[in-house]
Amino acid sequence: MSSTCLQTPITPRHSCSGEFGLYLDAFAAAVGEAGYKPRTIRAFVGGLTHLCCWSEQVGLVVASFDESTLRRFERHISRCKCPRRWRGRKCLSRSASRGAELFLAHLRGCGVIAPAQADPAPRFGEATDHFCLWMARHRGVAAATLQGYQHYLRPFLAALGEDPAAYQPARISAFVIQHLARTGRSDVKCSVTVIRAYLRFLVAEGRVPAGLVHCVPTVPQRRLSSLPRYLEAADVGRVIASCDASTSKGLRDRAVLLLLARLGIRSGDIIAMTVTDVDWKRGTLRVRGKSRREVLLPLPQDVGDALLAYLDGGRPRSTTDRMFLTVRAPTRPFTNPSTISEIVAVALQRAGIHDAPSRGAHLLRHSAATAMLRGGSSLEAIGAVLRHQSPDTTALYAKVDLGMLGRVTQPWPGGASC
Repeated sequence: MSSTCLQTPITPRHSCSGEFGLYLDAFAAAVGEAGYKPRTIRAFVGGLTHLCCWSEQVGLVVASFDESTLRRFERHISRCKCPRRWRGRKCLSRSASRGAELFLAHLRGCGVIAPAQADPAPRFGEATDHFCLWMARHRGVAAATLQGYQHYLRPFLAALGEDPAAYQPARISAFVIQHLARTGRSDVKCSVTVIRAYLRFLVAEGRVPAGLVHCVPTVPQRRLSSLPRYLEAADVGRVIASCDASTSKGLRDRAVLLLLARLGIRSGDIIAMTVTDVDWKRGTLRVRGKSRREVLLPLPQDVGDALLAYLDGGRPRSTTDRMFLTVRAPTRPFTNPSTISEIVAVALQRAGIHDAPSRGAHLLRHSAATAMLRGGSSLEAIGAVLRHQSPDTTALYAKVDLGMLGRVTQPWPGGASC
């Protein structure tokens, strides 16, 4: 039976002599390293003792442990007829169910049982497999973006097929026009972008003529027609000050918010950031942007102080070099940009800002650009910090400089008011 987990004694009340009990020591150590608290580990191991007793009753062996076994065990918990110690304890039932899930993942990770049979991924043909590989290798496109490419490419392949020899300009144009009538403008814009990228790949492979790319219709759009969504500097300060610096979560969230508000980096940049990206001696931060581009940005004093406070007193112990980790067990790096947006949304709520123009991570990126412009920075400097590939993208922020716009605005003809 499990006796130790790191330096915390784990002493369940019930022993397990079955085959499952041989792996409980290693499981307890593994969940301890993942950040679970000793009390939670005891509950897990106690629930797994229940699983061990039940497995002996039904003749279950470790090699046959899978998701169907988990469902059987959960049904057993709901109508348990084991000794009285297991019945009528909802907390034990929850711990047994969750512990069994983690135990299954642990056994698979150790190679004790075979990995789960993944659902067969949809195939898009050899050409599209090469397309994704080509985009990742030559364009630096992330895996998540490639999944989106496949999503938007699927209707095109379903309509025109996978044989490039059958692609005719009239058929491609007709597909985009019909697709525009069925879906929204933003989806069509994404579809057109993916179709053009796919055709360029086919051109590079010599499968279609170069001019075929130009037959994809352009989706009308009004560039620079909207204002950037941003917060005033005072509101940004309230959002940052709302973090509780006495907790690990507060230290982490404050560092994330300062990175967004001072440097305007993207949520994906924060996810990819490692502890070695900070050069403390030179005061720089290495940021890995889109298309595998890396830049060095100056590290402001308050951002550096927040990162140092998080590393010293808020970051859980982990073998990964990723900068930001989850607070609750299992401790792991951030994987989804929506996590960063959630941090911003919660901070806005804590700060009492309920009328923000948006509630995602890009809100603070726009706020950083607006603050730099009002502080006297040029559009070229702002574009360098934000890592815009085109000056037209940075030109959006020129519309928030009301003082400059007032000097260049021409009077209304005839003196009439508009």
